[in-house]
Amino acid sequence: MATSVDHSDGARAAPAWLHRLPGVAWIVRWSGALGPGLITGAADDDPSGVVTYSIVGAQHGTSLLWTAWVSWPLMAAVQMMCARIGLITGQGLGQVFERKFPRSVVAAACCGLFVANTINLAADLSGMAAAAEMLSGVSAAIFVPLFGAAIAYAMVRCRYELIASILKWLVLSLFAYVATAFLVHPHWGEVAQATFLPALPQGTKMWEAIVALLGTTISPYLFFWQASQEVEDLKATNQLRIPRRTHAMRVRLFDRAVDVGLGTFLSNLIMFFIILTGALTLHQRGITDIQTSRQAAEALAPLAGGFAAALYALAIVAVGLLAIPTLAGSAGYAFSEAFNWPHGLDKKFAQAHAFYGVILLSVALGICCDFLNINPMKFLFWSAVINGVLAPFLLCGILLIAGDRTIMKSQPSSVLNRVVVGITTLAMFAAALAMFYGIWNGDV
Repeated sequence: MATSVDHSDGARAAPAWLHRLPGVAWIVRWSGALGPGLITGAADDDPSGVVTYSIVGAQHGTSLLWTAWVSWPLMAAVQMMCARIGLITGQGLGQVFERKFPRSVVAAACCGLFVANTINLAADLSGMAAAAEMLSGVSAAIFVPLFGAAIAYAMVRCRYELIASILKWLVLSLFAYVATAFLVHPHWGEVAQATFLPALPQGTKMWEAIVALLGTTISPYLFFWQASQEVEDLKATNQLRIPRRTHAMRVRLFDRAVDVGLGTFLSNLIMFFIILTGALTLHQRGITDIQTSRQAAEALAPLAGGFAAALYALAIVAVGLLAIPTLAGSAGYAFSEAFNWPHGLDKKFAQAHAFYGVILLSVALGICCDFLNINPMKFLFWSAVINGVLAPFLLCGILLIAGDRTIMKSQPSSVLNRVVVGITTLAMFAAALAMFYGIWNGDV
């Protein structure tokens, strides 16, 4: 019988003979290392993100392309900090927050996250339903509860490992935007200039766009999801109680840095090409105010022609199926960790009533919100803005935890990591204040 190679870092074991094939050991090693970081990065490009990037490209052309490469290291630093907290403490952010801050502050943070996530979830359901209606002709009012119920059922009935294995690959549908950008044959010199020589933001609309872009890339729900999934991953590989200074933990931290780096890179690469495609197809044709899914789908016409609507609908529904479990799940984790309720996607409903109750309530409220007759495109964009306003407040708490040597078992985040996340926090506060200042002065 073939023996297996043990991986103390948590990667799945593989038959010994397989490792002897040229290059296979390397592939097995790194495919096993990819997990929460890749999933979190993929979930970042949710329907809210796709529509926000499309709107920004249509409204502002290529002038905000620079945000894609600027936000990548910021997003990676934040997600790696959250991953490190989960791995070193063996606890999710909700539970760690409860150790650091008064219960009232933790409760307020959880409630704020729940509200923001539910709005984002509702917007994603709305975007998915609008895309499905465009394709099928069936009313979106039918698809909203259908999608919501299907996702809620899958989260309650399916194990974490199954959900994770599926979610890793759904984001591939978004590479249609990459192909479209090349088919349009842009002037790459001008694209490079817009990318690496940032234009100063002009007016409230542009500040709104920057807040939305930051909010949909550096999203509060991803902070909690990343840390919680690190704990889930430790559970799944029976390493939750191992000492934190072992070689296995150092390897796991290195693996996660690669995992997070790749996940966030792919997320921001997709962001770049969706903005670019919107600028090259919609903005240049004078379509600067996207009101419907069909208008947003026209960005893919150079690639798919008459099938652009179908391709857009596939992408929106696929990334919605990926993102909504993280939205609802992160709120469930936050409350359960903070108030010491049994939790985990590996548990059955009977074992974690409150955890799944938060998830089901978020989905139910999200479904109800979609009957308020709000334009799906605007709903998706403003949900990103809300995330951009909430995120820096949560980042302040995360920074304090990451530097606490007691909570972090004498292994706090590096000074460089804390400096980058600190810059991220200040940048998000500054963008939100600039937006509110413009609104206050009537510059809309």
